[in-house]
Amino acid sequence: MKILKYLFIGLLSVVFATACKKGIDPISYVDPGPDTAAPVVSISYPVEGTKIRVDEAVTSIVIKFVAADDIEVKSISLMLDGTEIQSFTSFKDYRRYSGAFQYDNVENGDHVLSVVATDLAGKITTQTVNFKKIPAYVPLPGEVFYLPFDGDNFELVGKKFVTVVGIPSFTTGKVEQAYAGATDAYITYPTTASGFLGSEFSIAFWYKLNGTPLRGGIFAIARPYTVYNDTTRYKGFRFLRENSGLKQNLGINLGTGKAEVWVNPFLTIAPSDTWMHIAVTASSTKATVYVDGVVVKTAVLKGSIDWTDCSMLSLASGKPNFAYWDHFSDLSLYDEVHIFNKAITQEEVTALFSVKK
Repeated sequence: MKILKYLFIGLLSVVFATACKKGIDPISYVDPGPDTAAPVVSISYPVEGTKIRVDEAVTSIVIKFVAADDIEVKSISLMLDGTEIQSFTSFKDYRRYSGAFQYDNVENGDHVLSVVATDLAGKITTQTVNFKKIPAYVPLPGEVFYLPFDGDNFELVGKKFVTVVGIPSFTTGKVEQAYAGATDAYITYPTTASGFLGSEFSIAFWYKLNGTPLRGGIFAIARPYTVYNDTTRYKGFRFLRENSGLKQNLGINLGTGKAEVWVNPFLTIAPSDTWMHIAVTASSTKATVYVDGVVVKTAVLKGSIDWTDCSMLSLASGKPNFAYWDHFSDLSLYDEVHIFNKAITQEEVTALFSVKK
């Protein structure tokens, strides 16, 4: 009985095998044609001008790239500063290879990365990007916040990314790249770290004014108006712009606990394609505004800025806490934003205005 059983199973297997072969065309060779095109190479990281800024003197980088060919990729070589650091000669998909390679010996300085792809016919394509590793940033005396906007939104004193709302972009800046404002876009950052806010305060940055929309919020460390109404301005600091005909008034408002102080406008100017450097300092007795390193306005203060309940800063908009009076997102350009927990001196303002990198 067992023999009959096995014979039946064997016969059934043959029937199935024969049935499965029916209707399937045999695989035949297809000539891919002549190899006429050179490989195509793209590098997704690092991109041209990437800056790597970490505390370590030597760090790692993950190189991401794609190499493709119309017929077949033969080999790929990764070159750093003229020296091969990795090669690839085996590919599952012989026409397209998407690779990632971690290199662990990137030192401070300028670097040139090249991805070199060779096809079976010997044609070679090289894609090159320049990047640099920058030594760790050393904060200036009293500096609690520095946002250079060099292609990312990484704050270099607290060493973390700021929160970005909306879809702003980067563009050519006063120093390398800059933040380009967009509708409903702005940046926020917590001010709750120990020592971030003190009895004195300063902010300094490069600014290129866009007069559209007619009003905008530039910077704020404030309490929410929806909770405190007009008394919100008894605390914190606000920086704004408002139209005056075809020109714009730039002004500040700050609260000393039981009162608010206005310096508005400290400058009336027509929108232009010119960068200007703005610095505002506040001690317990005086607020001073500088434009391009020169004092343009001062105001007497009867006490320091009161930071009670001011737990967040916003940049390039009055939102979320200073959005009333139409102080919404600002489409202007921002670069090299520094914040201090002290009133910086004329000499320090001049140094920030004069810096070249």
